[in-house]
Amino acid sequence: MDGNRVLVTGGAGFIGSNLANHLAADNDVIALDNGFLGTPENLDDAVEYVEADVLDDDLPTNVDVVYHLAALSSRQMLEENPREGARVNIEGFVNVVEQAHDDGCDTIVYASTSSAYGSRTEPSPEDMELEAATGYDASMLGRERYAEYYNNFYDALSCAGMRFFSVYQGYGGNEAHKGEYANTVSQFTEKIANGESPVLWGDGTQTRDFTHVDDIVRGLVTTAEHDVAGVYNLGTGEAYSFNEMVELINDALGTNVEPEYEPIPLENYVHDTCADISKIEEATGWEPQISFEEGVERVVEPYRDD
Repeated sequence: MDGNRVLVTGGAGFIGSNLANHLAADNDVIALDNGFLGTPENLDDAVEYVEADVLDDDLPTNVDVVYHLAALSSRQMLEENPREGARVNIEGFVNVVEQAHDDGCDTIVYASTSSAYGSRTEPSPEDMELEAATGYDASMLGRERYAEYYNNFYDALSCAGMRFFSVYQGYGGNEAHKGEYANTVSQFTEKIANGESPVLWGDGTQTRDFTHVDDIVRGLVTTAEHDVAGVYNLGTGEAYSFNEMVELINDALGTNVEPEYEPIPLENYVHDTCADISKIEEATGWEPQISFEEGVERVVEPYRDD
C-alpha cells in the first residue's frame, strides 16, 4: 500500500479514520462519511474528506482500493430502524461495489461482523455454520452473500470480508465520539478513571476477544496487499472476561473501583467470543502484535497525563 489512491467509506468513523490516517502517509486517501457515526475531526489533514452517503450516485470510486467500512454497526441501530439498516448495510454495499467495479477498481475490502458466530468459548472458524440471530447479523451476512456473488461473477474482482472482534482504542484515540457505542474497554476506563463504577451485565464472566485497532488496521492493509477474497476473522485468538478487564484497568490506573452488576437485558445476548485467526495468518502472514495487557496500558495512558 504505497502510492495508491484509496477510498475508505465510513472513513471518519472509529476504525475508518484510523485506517485512513495510517494510509495517508504513503497514499492518496479519500475518507467518505455522512457524519452520522463519524466526525471529520478524527482525520489528519493529509486525508481528503468527502461528506456523502454510500447510497448516493457518483461516489469517488475511481481508486485502486476500496475499504468499505460504512455501516449501521450495532444491534440496537438495526432494531430501531430495520429498513434503514438493511438499505445502508446491504444496498449501500452493492452500490459501492458496483460503482467501484464500473470505475475499474477490483480490490474491495469490507467490514462484516463476528457477532453472527453467537456465543462460543472455543475459537470460531470462518467456515462454521452461522445463524442470523439479530437484524444486524442478517444485514452483514447479506453483505457476505453479495460479496460471494461478486467474487464468482467478476473474474478480476476480489472482495474480502473482515469479521472484526471487539475492536478498541480508547477515548484518547478516535473512539470518544462513539459514546455508548464505544467498546466496553474504552467506556469502562473512562468511568474508572473518573471514580465511577462501570456497570457489568450478569456476573461479569462474559468474555470478548478484545482486538486493538492498530492490529485491525494492519490486517486491513495486509488483506488488500495480498488481494485475497472470501471472509476472514480479525481478532487475537484470546478472550478475557469483563471482570478481568476491569481488574486490568484498575491495576493500570492504580485505582480500586468496584463494578456494579445488573441482569442481562437482552435476549440472544452473546456471552463469549473468540476468533480462530489461522485463515488470515495462512493467507497473508498477519498476526496480532498487541496483547490485551499492552492495549489496556495504551487506553489508560491519556488519563495518567491529566
